[in-house]
Amino acid sequence: MICVIATIRVADGRRDDFLAEFRKIVPLVCEETGCIEYTPMVDIPTEIDAQAEPAESVVFVVEKWESVDALEAHLVARHMVEYRKQVKELVTGSEIRILEPA
Repeated sequence: MICVIATIRVADGRRDDFLAEFRKIVPLVCEETGCIEYTPMVDIPTEIDAQAEPAESVVFVVEKWESVDALEAHLVARHMVEYRKQVKELVTGSEIRILEPA
């Protein structure tokens, strides 16, 4: 199993618009072969000192996949290609971390 943490930066004030589009693909992704978990997450403010400053224009996606091959297939799935076109004007940048249990 691998875990992916995707950090998606969205245009100021557009996070809710982005999440509305993102939620449309979640059921499709969850049906993909090898998908274990696919969940959008946002910062919440707390009083915990170690927490980074909450980012209002960021969505984090926590993903778990059976393998790198399953992740690679996900990235080129038709619904993902279409989704990226739909959110192109909302996303200002993104990066992923691909992790394995230590």
